[in-house]
Amino acid sequence: MTYANETRRRRTFAIISHPDAGKTTLTEKLLLFSGAIQIAGSVKARKASRHATSDWMEIEKQRGISVASSVMQMLYREHVINLLDTPGHKDFSEDTYRVLTAVDSALMVIDAANGVEAQTRRLIEVCRQRDTPIITFVNKMDREVRDPLDILDEVERELGMPCVPMTWPVGQGKSFGGIINLRTQAMTVFDSGSERLPQDFETIPLTEQAQLAERFGLEWQTAMDSMELATGASPAFDEAAFLAGKQTPVFFGSGVNNFGVMEVLDALVDLAPAPKPRTSNLLVNKQPVVKEIQPEDSAFSGVVFKVQANMDANHRDRIAFVRMASGKYTPGMKLKVQRTAKELRPTSVVTFMSQRREAVEEAFAGDIIGFTTHGGVQLGDTITDGANLQFTGLPFFAPELFMTVILKNPLRTKQLQTGLDQLGEEGAIQVFKPEIGGPMLLGAVGQLQFEVVQHRLKAEYDCDVRLEGCQYTGARWITADTPAELREFTNAYPQRMSLDAAGTLAYLCTSPYDVRLAQERFPKIHFHPLREHAGLALGSAN
Repeated sequence: MTYANETRRRRTFAIISHPDAGKTTLTEKLLLFSGAIQIAGSVKARKASRHATSDWMEIEKQRGISVASSVMQMLYREHVINLLDTPGHKDFSEDTYRVLTAVDSALMVIDAANGVEAQTRRLIEVCRQRDTPIITFVNKMDREVRDPLDILDEVERELGMPCVPMTWPVGQGKSFGGIINLRTQAMTVFDSGSERLPQDFETIPLTEQAQLAERFGLEWQTAMDSMELATGASPAFDEAAFLAGKQTPVFFGSGVNNFGVMEVLDALVDLAPAPKPRTSNLLVNKQPVVKEIQPEDSAFSGVVFKVQANMDANHRDRIAFVRMASGKYTPGMKLKVQRTAKELRPTSVVTFMSQRREAVEEAFAGDIIGFTTHGGVQLGDTITDGANLQFTGLPFFAPELFMTVILKNPLRTKQLQTGLDQLGEEGAIQVFKPEIGGPMLLGAVGQLQFEVVQHRLKAEYDCDVRLEGCQYTGARWITADTPAELREFTNAYPQRMSLDAAGTLAYLCTSPYDVRLAQERFPKIHFHPLREHAGLALGSAN
C-alpha cells in the first residue's frame, strides 16, 4: 500500500526571522486566510485578552514575544499545511534549530527597513546546511523602508543564492500603492486596515498600463524601472534550483494590513515541496545500515523533535511533537520507541491549532502529531510501528552560560527534580547533574532561557528558585574508544563530570584551555561541542 496521494497534499514549513520582523503576525494572517481562525490576535496588545494564537505561554503574553515554537495545521486549496512558528529571539535558537529538522521548507520574513538581521543569518545557516528551500517575504512595505533593489541585493549576499521576485512593490511608506504580481500579471492596490480580506483588495491587470500610470504617477514609473532591473538581473524561477536551496522566490507586502499575504499562501501550495525522503540507520545484526525512508511507504515512522510540558496547566500534561516521516497514523496503533524498545501507548494523539487540539483520526507523512505522554520519550526519539530504524540529525549545542539552581524552600526538592527533569527533556534548558553531587546546573545558549525556566518552575511546579553564577563556562560531551580509557579520564576529573538530561556524560570546563589541556593529557578521549540525541555524540574533537 502506498500513501503517495496523501503525502503529495502535505506542505510542512517553518516561519523564521529576526525578532520583530512580523513573523507571528504573518502566521496569524496565514491562518486567517486559510479559514483556520476567525479572528487574528494582536501580538503587541499585551493588556488585551486577545493574544496571538501561536503565543500561548503566560510569559509570552506578558512580554509579547514568542519563546516556544508552536505548531498549527490548516487546510487550504485541498492541501494540508503544517506551519511551525519559531521563536525569533536568539536565546531560543536551539528550539528553532530542532524545528528546522522537522520541516521541508522555510518562510523567511524580513523587515523591509532593517534588511537581513543577525538572528536571520544564523537561521539561514541552518537552512543552508540542510539545503532547505526558502521562500522570502519582505514585510512592512507600508512604512519608510529601504529600496527594494537594495534589499534583494542584501538577501542575495547573505543567502548566497539569487533572488527571484514574484511580486514587486509600487512605492513605500505613505506612498505605498500596492504590489505587482508577476505570476498573475496584475497589480493589487494597497488599502490599509487589518480587517480586510484578500478579496477586498482591488486588482488591475497590467494590460491597463495607461490607467496604472495615471493613477500611481511617478511611483508606478519608478516601480516599473526597478522591476525591470531586478527581473533582468535575476534568473527565471527554476523549480529544481529552488527545491535544492539554490534560489529564493521573493514576495513583498504588509502582514499587519493583510496585504501580500495571500500570494505567499498560494506560493506555499504551488512551489513549496511535499514531504521528502528521510535518511535513517537501520540496525542489522547490531550494525547501522543507512536506508532512505520514503514518505509514501506504508510503515509508520516519525521523530520526536520537540517535547512540551504543561501545555494545559489543568492536566499537567506532556506532549511529544512527532514529525511523521512515513506511513499512516490511526488511533490505537501499537508504536515503539526505538531508543528503549518500549511500547508507546499514548493516551491521546492530537493535531494542533496552537493550544486548541483536535483528536487525530488519521495522519500521514509530513504531518505533525502530538502524543500525550507521561515520560519515557525524549527529543530525537524515533517512533515506529515496529521497524528497527533510527533517524538522525537532531542537534544539541554545548551551552555557553551556566547557573546553579538554589531552591528557596528545601521541602520542594521533589517538585524541583520533576520540573528540571521535564524541562530538560523538553529542551527548554540543558540540565547537568554533577557526578560528585551538589546543586544541579543549568546550561543555556542565551540569558533569557534562564528567566523563562525560573518563571516556569514557579508557575508550573510551584518551585521558587534562585539562580546563582558558577565557575563553569562551557561543556563538552565525551566519548572514548574503550570503556577503560573513559574510566581513566573520569577518575582523573571527578569534579568535572556531569550527566545531562539524556544521561550522556559531559565534561564541564571553566575556560577554553581546560579542553585543550585535557585533550593533550588524554588524546584518546573525544570532546564533542554538538550532541545529536540519546547519547549519540557528533562533531570533531576540539
